[in-house]
Amino acid sequence: IKKLNSIARFQRLILKRISKTSEIMSNSAKIKIKEIFTSIQGEGPYIGEKHLFVRTTRCNLNCCYCDTDFLCDENSKEYNYDEFFEELKSYDANVVSFTGGEPLLEADFLSEFLKRYKNRLNKKIYLETNGTNPEALEKVIDYVDIISTDIKLKSATGQDFSLITFEDFMDVAKKKEVFAKIIFDENIKEEEIQEAAAFAKRYGILLVLQPKMPISENFCPYEIFEKFYAKYKNVRLIAQMHKFLNIR
Repeated sequence: IKKLNSIARFQRLILKRISKTSEIMSNSAKIKIKEIFTSIQGEGPYIGEKHLFVRTTRCNLNCCYCDTDFLCDENSKEYNYDEFFEELKSYDANVVSFTGGEPLLEADFLSEFLKRYKNRLNKKIYLETNGTNPEALEKVIDYVDIISTDIKLKSATGQDFSLITFEDFMDVAKKKEVFAKIIFDENIKEEEIQEAAAFAKRYGILLVLQPKMPISENFCPYEIFEKFYAKYKNVRLIAQMHKFLNIR
């Protein structure tokens, strides 16, 4: 019996040390953030709403129209879970908008952070994502309230994107409120309009048509809106309002 008790104590000691080691490793996890600031949401259906923007520093794409400086610089900061919570809770905004770059490249950190702190933050979680990583979305989906994703057009991005991957993404995203932006210009093709409208209809999501800025002098975005509307009614034409107001 004494031998069995000794073995049991030894096993408990090992488990305690393993748990402590896991806790230390977990607390050492960090996220690198380009910037944190408050402003109004300038895109999509929540335009004009005050958000706390949290910009991550990596992206898996290289869209030719990207207007965001998300790369690390001397002002970028690293946070562990506790530091990140203290930073975010200090801002007066009811919505945290994770943007980038591509915030889902930080899904491991964000999933654990939101699991620990979302209720204490007491803020809605708004995720801006390019929709190319369904596996990463699966890690955070339980903690996200609103998903803003993109249907990428080759005519606007200069790259080919698979709607098959996007279908996998939407199968996860549809568990929460989700809408899709389409950034377009005068080069948009009829087959892109047809394919995007059919995809949106399949999932019943709001389509937000966002003209690439600056808008070409002889290009009328409303004509593109009418072409989409003829195929799918749940569509809106919304430009980037923050650029018109000259704010971040």
